[in-house]
Amino acid sequence: MGGILSRFPTIRISNLQQVEPMIMVDTVEIRAVSTSREKKAFLEFPWKLYKGDPNWIPPLRDNQKGLVGYGKHPFYLHNEAQTFLALRSGEVVGRIAAILNRDYNQYAHDQVGFFGFFESINDQQVASGLFDAANAWLRAKGCNVARGPMNTSVNYELGTLIEGFDTPPYFMMTYNPPYYDQLIQTYGFEKSQDMFAFWGEIGMLPKINEKLDVYVEKIREFVNVKIRPMDPKHFRQEIEVFLDIYNRSLVNLWSFAPMTPEEVKHHAEGLKHLLVPELTLLAEVDNKPVGVCLCLLDYNEVIREIDGRLFPFGFLKLLSKSRQRKIKRMRVISTNIVPEYQKLGVGVVLLNSLVPKVMEWGIQEAEFSWVFESNHQSRKSLERGGAKKNKTYRIYDYDLGRND
Repeated sequence: MGGILSRFPTIRISNLQQVEPMIMVDTVEIRAVSTSREKKAFLEFPWKLYKGDPNWIPPLRDNQKGLVGYGKHPFYLHNEAQTFLALRSGEVVGRIAAILNRDYNQYAHDQVGFFGFFESINDQQVASGLFDAANAWLRAKGCNVARGPMNTSVNYELGTLIEGFDTPPYFMMTYNPPYYDQLIQTYGFEKSQDMFAFWGEIGMLPKINEKLDVYVEKIREFVNVKIRPMDPKHFRQEIEVFLDIYNRSLVNLWSFAPMTPEEVKHHAEGLKHLLVPELTLLAEVDNKPVGVCLCLLDYNEVIREIDGRLFPFGFLKLLSKSRQRKIKRMRVISTNIVPEYQKLGVGVVLLNSLVPKVMEWGIQEAEFSWVFESNHQSRKSLERGGAKKNKTYRIYDYDLGRND
């Protein structure tokens, strides 16, 4: 099924750069965001949409502002985005961003456009109008496929939650109402890739250790791998090592493009106060870094308390060491191994080495997220270790050349 605008005049493009500032779709107005007032409405809409939802976690406001392109962010040194609002009777009822990721297209030799930051009331007319606007903008930029949601690329937040609505998300994971999948697929998007989150709790660890200890010891001897925690005294060098391993290890990951040096620096600054060094491990072979396991405490409850506001005093709560010690949930964001060591079990050694650190901190629950369905090796390792799949996220594609 095509978009609503298949029955209405197409959005007009001027010089293949700008979308007309306003179109009408029945009673829904789709507006390309340009003014400061419209930008504010775009950023604040989720607070209205999710009001009263106990599982929603507000985004960090300043971080969201940069990612959307309203503030400084290294992603937009080479890339661009256009945001849109959907209004009915002057009231905001939806939003979306169309994203041109030139870094990805150059790296992958592709012509894919992306959509992200999609939010909508449960109304197909609203959602379809937003998708029509985003897709028209992407076509004008020469894209032949629209893919998303990605906020703004595979290196940031992505995916529509389709299973696991009964619990809040972990830190830096997405959340949305259950009806989004239907809105997206009814428009005509098709599943491109699913991602999974795996959950575990402290009571599972004795059984996991029993299964893995002998196996891990054999890998340690065969590969001569040594595990150490991150050295906080040399944080910048350490985090640059991690991000280098991240870029090198994911070269074959679907929809991946390496972070630019500017993005690496930006991420390093962002992680400086959030990382717990003892929960971030590096694997070395002959004193050469070959892998890393990055964990972050689940800061979401603190973010809920400060309502996404870091200033003037929210950052004190978020970054307080005493408050960090009280957090008993964490997210294992990635276990990255450089390609030449990926099939030698180094990732299992890293996760096994994490166990005593987790117990010393007092962590009660952990989520391993996200894992692409096509990443069979990681999925099997987690399942073999006893982790439970508890959430599923979906990314969709739409053929921009289709005739409906």
